[in-house]
Amino acid sequence: MSETKMDVCGSVMDGVNEKGVNLESPSKKVEYKVYPTRYLMLGIFVFYSASNAFQWIQYSIIQDAVVKYYEVSSITVYWTSMIYMITYIPLIFPASWLLDKTGLRVTTIIGSFGTCLGAWLKVFSVPQDMFWLGFTGQTIVAISQVFILNVPPRLAAVWFGADQVSLACSIGVFGNQLGVALGFVLPPMFVKAGGTIEQIAADFQFMFYLVAGVTSVLFVFILLFFKRAPATPPSAAADLGASLDSNFLHSVKKLFTNRNYNLLLVSYGLNVGVFYAISTLLNEVVLKFFPGANEDVGRIGLMIVVAGMLGSVICGFILDKTHKFKETTLALYAASVVGMIIFTFTLDCGEIAVVYFSAIILGFFMNGYLPVGFEFASEITYPEPEGTTSGILNAAVQVFGIVLTLLYEWMLKVTDTRWSNLTLCGLLAVGTAITAAISSDLRRQAAEQKK
Repeated sequence: MSETKMDVCGSVMDGVNEKGVNLESPSKKVEYKVYPTRYLMLGIFVFYSASNAFQWIQYSIIQDAVVKYYEVSSITVYWTSMIYMITYIPLIFPASWLLDKTGLRVTTIIGSFGTCLGAWLKVFSVPQDMFWLGFTGQTIVAISQVFILNVPPRLAAVWFGADQVSLACSIGVFGNQLGVALGFVLPPMFVKAGGTIEQIAADFQFMFYLVAGVTSVLFVFILLFFKRAPATPPSAAADLGASLDSNFLHSVKKLFTNRNYNLLLVSYGLNVGVFYAISTLLNEVVLKFFPGANEDVGRIGLMIVVAGMLGSVICGFILDKTHKFKETTLALYAASVVGMIIFTFTLDCGEIAVVYFSAIILGFFMNGYLPVGFEFASEITYPEPEGTTSGILNAAVQVFGIVLTLLYEWMLKVTDTRWSNLTLCGLLAVGTAITAAISSDLRRQAAEQKK
């Protein structure tokens, strides 16, 4: 570590060790400062992330309308969701390397541009023979996702103090959940499957233009206002992390030899993979029990995600106050199993209001787990770059998401919905057991305590 630092006013401070203690005057410690602009950076990222996540489920949630209008198969529609997972796996390593080397601003600009470009291609895919162009646009948006999903823990660590970093990460993940929530509820409102071909065409055109316009505005905002980092580090952990020379391949090797991280990869992948499977096929599952309830499908998806957003923020607050990372992670995982069981046995009750209620329970715990898993990963792998840590974590999620979505789709064809859902319950139970085996090695907290 260099023994030269910049103080909060930009002047040079000599003789400061890695614990923040002035060697010339041992009683004097470095003062770390947080800047009000951190909230602007976080806010811009939240809406940018939402604009990308909205498009993930944009086609799948109105699967019946897409099949009717474009005359494509159901599995083709599901691939518009799974393409997000397919593209992420090979691209996350170069994207993580780019984030590590160039910082937040460059990667955010690239991701925002791709999200905007893909949205505009969909505008021109409204003719019935142009589904291939819409799929191309969806693929570009999916590729842009690699510059988003691994950002929240990095943005929180770079811009926020030690007492706010978990909550900031939770709010960053909240952006993705907000987009998914809107992706569940708005497309069924915009595109009516029961309309004529001409009406569906007009509905698609309105939806695509709206999304393209929003992503264009966000791209301009990012160009004008989004910054790489504050003038000075906000915490001792951020200061130490920024000062270390990062070797991407070395970091990857250390991560894959970290027992706790490898266990978390599997447990996190199972939890989020189950969520991806349910989200992708929610339209088909709910309509089996409630035919014609297309808008209810969107609202049920909305309940799952909104409840998860609330869970994310509450759990982020709890982590900042208690620093009980393993305990919180394990409790949420076990509760996700219970939530999935309740959802499974209420689908066929005949009362859609009960399904709404069970979806809220499931969403609160399953989606609330997302940022907690990110933060737990950052803790047990510190001082490895957060972008690399979360990037590999998300790559595991995409693998599990593809496998579990295809498994779920196959099981729905060969057996009934209850047995298909119970299989997912069993996988979540396995993930809970794996989470219990992870040691509570909180390295980032240890670095803060040495400040």
